[in-house]
Amino acid sequence: MSQLTAGAAEIDITPGLGAHLCGYFQDRRATDILDPLQAKAIALSNGDTTLAFVICDLIVVPGEVADAAKAMVAERTGIAPEHVLIAGTHTHTGPAIVGALGTPEEEGYAEWVAPRIADALTLAVERMRPAQVAHASGACPGEVHNRRWHMKDGTVRMNPGHQNPDALRPAGPTDPQLGLMVLRAPDGVPIAALANLSLHYVGVSGNHDVICADYFAAFGRALNRCAGADFVCPLANGTFGDVNNIDTTRPPRQSRYATHQIERVANVVAGEAWRAWNGLREDDFRDDVPLGATITRVNFVARCPSEEELAEAQALYDRGEKWEDSEWVYARELVLCAELPSEWTVPIHAMRIGDLGITGLPGEVFTEIGLDIKQRSPFAQTMNIGIANDTVGYVATDRALDEGSYETRLCRHVRAPRGTARLWADTAVAGLESL
Repeated sequence: MSQLTAGAAEIDITPGLGAHLCGYFQDRRATDILDPLQAKAIALSNGDTTLAFVICDLIVVPGEVADAAKAMVAERTGIAPEHVLIAGTHTHTGPAIVGALGTPEEEGYAEWVAPRIADALTLAVERMRPAQVAHASGACPGEVHNRRWHMKDGTVRMNPGHQNPDALRPAGPTDPQLGLMVLRAPDGVPIAALANLSLHYVGVSGNHDVICADYFAAFGRALNRCAGADFVCPLANGTFGDVNNIDTTRPPRQSRYATHQIERVANVVAGEAWRAWNGLREDDFRDDVPLGATITRVNFVARCPSEEELAEAQALYDRGEKWEDSEWVYARELVLCAELPSEWTVPIHAMRIGDLGITGLPGEVFTEIGLDIKQRSPFAQTMNIGIANDTVGYVATDRALDEGSYETRLCRHVRAPRGTARLWADTAVAGLESL
């Protein structure tokens, strides 16, 4: 094991105006660009093993896109695909790299973006230089809130509204931990920082027909300002499937302009990251850390509509397009589900950087699942990265599947069956233990 080296780079992956934007119930077309979307890459090597991360300002990164980019990187650099983690941030104001609900796929974007993701990582590898690494953690409890609530009528509802007297209590926990990995040159100059927080997204106020990298990119700009340096600092999303930034126990926040809340939350998170960074000791930075990674592919048996459900959905769908009717949209989703594969495998990623463990989970995983992985992890600190290397959409706990609501209603991005939470958590922990 030789001295650690590391490099970082970012590539613009912004689509053009008119692109379909994924993340809301209805289709939107981009009329403006508030900030560019980026694929942010980090590579590090101890001489024996090279690990790499690419965090993209996309709602998801489909498996075929991640696999294509990894194949290009392997051919160019020799880095094994299982040593590369590619994930989306889950911005809801980016291109429709997949279709969902009322939004069609942006044709050709997936094929266009795969080589650009590979370019970002190739550049990061070419820029590798002597480095030191350390990790730390902070907490942002005021910015994460479980959006599923138990109601007085016995149901569970997503986003019940501010100060709703019928909302009793949250239906699940939050994970306020902010994870941070810092890479710097031996003279202390930052090379890159990888942060991790389980928060769905923080949306644009007002006009949603815009391209925006959300608070994920604003975090990077804010952390650069804190450090007084220009370096790559992606914010990877965590296990965020049931968590958002809306505190429904209080009146709604007021936004003075479109990106007010984006910038506010980014400043809070970057400030906490900067505090944790400055809490590190000089002897926390190492240049001789063990590195490792493994991917385990597990079976995914997707939920499918029953014959009766499909017949009812087909009858409603055949009445004609009604995009403003959510029931018609869901009927269309069931018809489309019936045309898709019902069983395939998905990758569960485990990585090691010294005594920092990192998992990659291919979906919008509920926070409770991520907390279970962290509690059982053999490492001093663990970061879970969601929608990594592929996505199956929402992955709820078995209890939540019984409770119902948006995150559990069958559609193309809600097909995870009972038992998925336990299988994925057990597989991730076993992967970490093997490293």
